[in-house]
Amino acid sequence: MSLITESKDLLPINIGGEMRLGGGDESATLYPATGEVVARLRAPSLADVDEAIARADHAFRTSGWAQRKPHERAAVLYRVASLIRERAEPLAQRQRLDNGKPISETRNLVASAAGTFQFFASACETLEETITPSRGDFMTMSVYEPMGVVAAITPWNSPIASEAQKVAPALAAGNAVVIKPAEATPLMALELAAICEEAGIPKGLISVLPGRGSVIGDAITKHPLVKRVSFTGGTSTGKHIAHIAADKMMPVSLELGGKSATMVLDDADLDHALNGVLYGIFSSSGEACIAGSRLFVARRLYGEFMERLAARAAALRVGDPADERTQMGPLITAKHRESIERYVALGLDEGASVRTGGARPQGGLYERGYYYQPTILEGVKNTDQICQQEIFGPVLVAMPFDNEDDLLAQANDSLYALAAGIWTRDYKRAWRIGRAVQAGTVWINTYKQFSISTPFGGWRDSGLGREKGRLGILQYMEQKSLYWGLNEQPLAWAN
Repeated sequence: MSLITESKDLLPINIGGEMRLGGGDESATLYPATGEVVARLRAPSLADVDEAIARADHAFRTSGWAQRKPHERAAVLYRVASLIRERAEPLAQRQRLDNGKPISETRNLVASAAGTFQFFASACETLEETITPSRGDFMTMSVYEPMGVVAAITPWNSPIASEAQKVAPALAAGNAVVIKPAEATPLMALELAAICEEAGIPKGLISVLPGRGSVIGDAITKHPLVKRVSFTGGTSTGKHIAHIAADKMMPVSLELGGKSATMVLDDADLDHALNGVLYGIFSSSGEACIAGSRLFVARRLYGEFMERLAARAAALRVGDPADERTQMGPLITAKHRESIERYVALGLDEGASVRTGGARPQGGLYERGYYYQPTILEGVKNTDQICQQEIFGPVLVAMPFDNEDDLLAQANDSLYALAAGIWTRDYKRAWRIGRAVQAGTVWINTYKQFSISTPFGGWRDSGLGREKGRLGILQYMEQKSLYWGLNEQPLAWAN
């Protein structure tokens, strides 16, 4: 796979299994570390979208994929996982160019994608349908059927891993999939679709339609042949999709924003808590929906903890994503960095003070890429906008708390309810607070660890539905009940 080139050739996209140029607007994907062009392509036209979905529906109905035995579909998905692993390093390097994440992190994302396909291959071939308890002179069964064409709309912060989380269960269930990757990061979805076809997914069953969400995403979501949408991204867009889905009576999965609370109790192991808090907010440059962006520290520990945390944050290695030692790479775009700078300015206007960071790093490679320092703001109130709005960057707001009631009142005072972290040596306190905090995922004495076997999703403005987990495949299937009459005599009603 190529790295950055000066090629003027436009990159073809996958329209119903055919690699060709889109008929829409031309755009360029940029390497966030330098601003260099990685690839140029044209988005699909609305006619291309219609064609891709029509081809997907045709492939669903005629390719035989949905009718294959579960273990036969599973064998193809195992092959996808194997091919991803065989090409792990070039895929990781391509992912680095796609969104500027450090190479150590992109390797993990590629490994995650392979593991996801392997997991849902297993889920596919072991999924059990049920004979339900009889309530009459008949036998009853509950079975599952694929939906048809489903859409996977994915974000720019974790390409290939995010695509795999949606594509693998959708294919395992027997569906066709239209992928709409983020406009800024289309490359990994195209790579994944090519691998799927090489592994044996029938042609036409997968399309990749990059472009603006307000145009391409809308067209896909509204299309009558699309039977389900799985979306990961911003809350406002997710609500828009939910409105469209309501009009269509179409199910959706929405993984949306977060303003996750991390809570350091007065009996916490401070070394573990320091590392966990740093990793929770500053890994991925804070560009993660589950970033631990609100920090609550027991008041008696607050001074010592914050002094150590600020020193550690200031020492993080911010730099070239290709460097194995880099801990924080650039932000995705110059526009996104400007958004983060506006949020920091807003916090200062509200009375916050900068404990560390709060500016662009200067000199050398920092002048070309979209870098921003790890930033900690103090002197804030949980009701401040800086504490309530998702920033999606390396900005942590820190506050002391006095007791558990105070802690839970503040932690749960948010429109978002995606994730939370608790640091304590007391397992009873961890249980009590973990059950009381309102969040879809709660980490205890760790943070930002994931398992494909464990369901994931949020409450309130953080989304609807759950992905991952063994039963995640059912999100892409319709349940059907079958009744088998066992009566020897005709039904008595007509006699």
